Amino acid sequence: MRLILAPMEGVLDHLMRDLLTRINPFDLCVTEFIRVVDMRLPPRVFHRLCPELHQGCKTPVGTPVRIQLLGQDENWLAENADQACLLGAQGIDLNFGCPAKTVNKSRGGAALLADSEQLYRIAKAVRAAVPAHLPVSAKIRLGLEDRDSYLENSQALAAGGVTELTVHARSKKDGYRPPAYWPLVANIRAALTIPVIINGEIWNAEQSKQAQAQSECSDVMLGRGALALPNLAATIKQGTPPMSWPEVVALLLAYSAQEIAGDKGEYYPNRIKQWLSYLKIQYEPAHALFGEIRTLKHTDDIRRLLASL
Repeated sequence: MRLILAPMEGVLDHLMRDLLTRINPFDLCVTEFIRVVDMRLPPRVFHRLCPELHQGCKTPVGTPVRIQLLGQDENWLAENADQACLLGAQGIDLNFGCPAKTVNKSRGGAALLADSEQLYRIAKAVRAAVPAHLPVSAKIRLGLEDRDSYLENSQALAAGGVTELTVHARSKKDGYRPPAYWPLVANIRAALTIPVIINGEIWNAEQSKQAQAQSECSDVMLGRGALALPNLAATIKQGTPPMSWPEVVALLLAYSAQEIAGDKGEYYPNRIKQWLSYLKIQYEPAHALFGEIRTLKHTDDIRRLLASL
């Protein structure tokens, strides 16, 4: 069984990857997507979203990090996959799952689920550009408007050379509304010979077991659930008890110090509020804390409030 930390744009950045891999037995992280349009991106773009490139493409505790690309043109995606590998990437992930309107309107992310032939062309071009010993993975949803194109799309990507596939068990239209349709992923698992990873609506260890059983996948990708319960991966893989609220507060303080000292300190107030919005799902005290922090705009005020808990 492998546990993978999902890519979440604007949320699971290198600081959060560092924090969560220190307290969880993740086997792999995937970066926020790097948007590819019509050029070979300069190294600074890759280093900004994946500073782990400076340390062997691993988090400080040694968890491997894979770079994710999002785009629609197979040639430019291949060019940038090559660039990433020259910079030290240990694998490439392709995003065909993002449901955001701003991405989909330019035929990026989940919009490509309507074109299995283009999925094949992208996978084939990127696979050819990436050294044979490195993985090329992809992430999809079950379909665009309906949950009906997943087999065709999965088979196209596998035929193009993708080495493993993550499936978010909902369509683009489903968004993030429950339920996740884990049993449908079992059809993909039966049709492919490459590893298939289940993702979607996994908030606790019991749901992880259910998702694995219903999808027939042993590997699990965690996204929002890993933010709502910070040691979710440890509860799944090691049977560790869920973190207590005082432990979460200590983690928030550690994250605050790291965020403020890092290159994204100006975004700290929004980041901490964003994280608390997920913590509210699992921790009742997070509701009151979010209410107090919601109107605060200055970093020092937020840190003082956290320190007083």
